[in-house]
Amino acid sequence: MAQVLSRRGFVRRAGAVAAGLGASALLPACSIAPSGGGAAFSDGRMRIGVSIWSATDALGSLTINIIQRAADALGCSLAIVETKHVSKQVIASVSTLISEGCTGVMVCNSADSEMPHLIKACNKNSVYLTQFYRAISQEDSPQVYQAALDSPYYVGAVHEDEVRNGETLAGLLIDGGRRHICLEGWTEKDATFELRWRGYRNARDQWNATHEADRIELSEPIYVGVSASESASAVQRFEGDVPSMDALIVSGGGGVPLVGAIGQLKNMGLTGKVAVATTDFLDNMGEHLSDGSVYCATGGNFCDALYAFILTYQACTGKLQVSQGGDVVNILVPYVRATNASEYAAYKAAFLDEDPYSTDEMRHMAELTPGQLAELAASLSIEEIRARHGRA
Repeated sequence: MAQVLSRRGFVRRAGAVAAGLGASALLPACSIAPSGGGAAFSDGRMRIGVSIWSATDALGSLTINIIQRAADALGCSLAIVETKHVSKQVIASVSTLISEGCTGVMVCNSADSEMPHLIKACNKNSVYLTQFYRAISQEDSPQVYQAALDSPYYVGAVHEDEVRNGETLAGLLIDGGRRHICLEGWTEKDATFELRWRGYRNARDQWNATHEADRIELSEPIYVGVSASESASAVQRFEGDVPSMDALIVSGGGGVPLVGAIGQLKNMGLTGKVAVATTDFLDNMGEHLSDGSVYCATGGNFCDALYAFILTYQACTGKLQVSQGGDVVNILVPYVRATNASEYAAYKAAFLDEDPYSTDEMRHMAELTPGQLAELAASLSIEEIRARHGRA
C-alpha cells in the first residue's frame, strides 16, 4: 500500500491506486526513519520512494499504478511525494523520502540543475537514485552527467527519445497541412520539454529548408505549469497574438493542461479548426480523436516507470552493482502514436484494458541484467504485447 507524502508532512494512504489517490484519507505523518537510509520499513519490507509531479493526473495515475503493481509483486512498500514540477519541491522530495526510510528513490525531476542536489543527498545517505521519464543530458549538462558517473548510488535513467518524439509530433501536423503552430510547455528549462522542443524545431527547419514558399511558423512556448486554467489562458493569448494559428502543441504536463486547452478551444468555437497535438493520453482520448478536439498524439507509454522501479529494486537488493566512475544504465522506451480512434483503441486494448506486463513477468524482469532489460524495453509495442499475451 503506497503512502503519498504532502509538503506539510502528512501522509495520504492509497488503497486501490487505480481508483485514484485523490480520495484517500489524510493521516498523521508516520515516524521518521534515521537519515542513513537503507533500512527496511517498519513492516519488514524494503521501501522505495517515488518523486513525481502528480500521482493523480492522467499520466501520473497510470505511472503510480504500474509501480504499485511491481512493488506488490516484489514485496516492497512505496512512499510517494508529489512535486508539481517545482524545482524546490523536487529537491526537497528526495530528502523527504530518505527521511522516510527509503532504500532507493526514483525521481521524475524537472531540470538537470536539480540532479546534483539529489545525487549529493543520495550519496550522503547511501540511497540509490534512478530517473524515470528523464535523463541527464551529457551534451547540455556535462558536469552534472559526470557527477552521476562519479556517484556510487546513481543507477541510471529510463526515458523515451524525446527529440524524435517531438519531430514525429510536429511532422504529423506539418504533413496534415498545418503551417502556423503554437506551443505550450509546462516548466521553463524542463529537461524533457527542451528535448521535445528541439524536435519540433528540427521538423520545422527540415521542412522550411526545401519549401521556401510554404514555410512553417512555430511560436515561442508559453509555459502553463500543470494547470488547466493557465493552459486555457495561453490559448486565448495565442488566438490574439497569432490570428493565423491552425495548430497547437500541448507538449506535456501530465494531461491537465491538455484538458484546459481542449475546453478553451471548444468555448471559442475552434475545435477542429485548430489541430491539437499532444504527448499526453487522456482517459477519453478515443472520443477526442473522433470529434476532432485532438488531432494526434505521440507518447502514451508509462512503462518507463516500471523499468526504473525494477532497476532501483535491483540496486537495493544487490542484484545490480552500481559502478562508480563507469557507465550508468540508460534504457530507452518506445513511444506510441495515435492519430485516430482506431489507433487509440488498439493502444487501450494493449496497455490499459489489460496490464502490459503481468505479475509473473514483473518478477522475471527483476532477474534480468540491465542489457536484457534494455532489449525488452526496446521491443515494447502494441504488437509485442499482443503476441506476448497471446492476443495477436
